[in-house]
Amino acid sequence: MDFRFGDEQTAIQELARGIFEKEVSLDRLEAAEASPDRIDERLWGTLAEANLLGTAVPDAHGGMGLGLLELLSLCHEVGRALAPVPVLPALLLGGLPLARFGTSAQQAAWLPPLAAGDAWLSAALDDAGSADVDAPATAAIRDGSGWRLRGVKRFVPLGNRAARVLVPAASDAGVGVFLVDPRSDGVRLTAARTSTHELLFTLELADVSLGAGDRLGGESADGGEIARFALACGMLGVCAMQGGVSERALEITTRHLREREQFGAPIGSFPAVQQRTADAWIDLQAMRWTLWRAAWRLAEGLPATREIAVAKFWAAEGGARIADTAQHQHGGLGVDISYPIHRYFLWSRALALRFGGASPTLVRLGRELAAAPPPAHAGEGAPR
Repeated sequence: MDFRFGDEQTAIQELARGIFEKEVSLDRLEAAEASPDRIDERLWGTLAEANLLGTAVPDAHGGMGLGLLELLSLCHEVGRALAPVPVLPALLLGGLPLARFGTSAQQAAWLPPLAAGDAWLSAALDDAGSADVDAPATAAIRDGSGWRLRGVKRFVPLGNRAARVLVPAASDAGVGVFLVDPRSDGVRLTAARTSTHELLFTLELADVSLGAGDRLGGESADGGEIARFALACGMLGVCAMQGGVSERALEITTRHLREREQFGAPIGSFPAVQQRTADAWIDLQAMRWTLWRAAWRLAEGLPATREIAVAKFWAAEGGARIADTAQHQHGGLGVDISYPIHRYFLWSRALALRFGGASPTLVRLGRELAAAPPPAHAGEGAPR
C-alpha cells in the first residue's frame, strides 16, 4: 500500500485550495449562512468552471474521468475552508453511484449537468423503518412497467434542490435504488436546520409514481450493492471533510499558542498545553491513516466495510477531541462566534454525527467482528 498522493490527487487538492483561499472569506461565509439553503452559489459556479464538479464524471460526459480518491481530496479541502458547497451529497452520494452503476441513458441525462453545475443530485440513505441501508423499509410496488414508492427517509441533504434523489426501496424482486424527483406528486419534504445552518429533510413518499427508466442501473441492477456503495462513499466523504476541518483547526490553534502570552511566555510553552496539543496531533494522524487505508481499499474494489467503520470511528472520536482542544485552548475566544474556531467546532460536531457517531459505529463494528472474526495472520498460532 502506498499512501503518497498521486499527481491527480495533488492537482485536485492544490486547485481546490487555491480557489477556497481566494473566495471563502468571512463575509461570504456569513452571507451563505444567512441564505435559505446555506450554499454559496457563486462558489459552486467557480468550482464548475474549474471542472472540479466533474472530478469523477467520465470524460464522455464532460468530466475529468477521475475517481473516489480525487473526490476525497476535494472533500478534505472543503472541510479545511468550511466551504458552504454541497460537494458531499451532490458528488459523492449522488454522482459517484450514478457514474458507476447508471445506465447510459441515466448518465447522459444527469452527469453532464452535474459537472456543469446546472443540476444537483443527492441520496436518501437513512430509512425511518430500517437501520440497514441495503434492507430498507421503504417499499417499491410494481405498477405496470413502472413502480410506486412508499416510505419515509430521514436526514436527506439537498432535498429541496436536487434534480434527483437516489432512494433505496425493497420490492418482491429485491432491493432497487430509484431516481426520485423530489417535486413529484406524492413527495412531502419537511426541513430541519442543523447547528451549521445546513438543511436536512425528511422525505415522505406516498405512492410516488416512477417509470421503468427511473431504477438506477436498470431492472437487473443490484440495489443493495448500489446502496452500500453510496453509503461507503458518503462515510468516507465525511471522514475526509472532518480531516480537513481538524487539520485547519489545529493549525489555527497552534498559531494562537505561539502568539498568546501569559506570565511572560507564550502559552504554547507550558507543558500541559503542549501535551494536549500533541494528543490532538496524534488523533489527526490516526484520522488520516484510517481514512486513506479505507479509501484505497474501496477504490481498488477490495472489501472495506470494517476499514470504513474504523475510519468513521476515528473521524467522530478524534475529530471531537481535536475540536474540544482547539476551542478550550483559545479560552474566551473559543466561544466567540465572530472568531473562526467557533465554526470549526460546529462543523466538527455535525460531521461526527453524520452517518452515526463514534459509539454506534463502534457497536456495529464490534458486532460484525464478533460474528465473523478476522483470520489469524499467517505463521501465527491460534488466538489466545
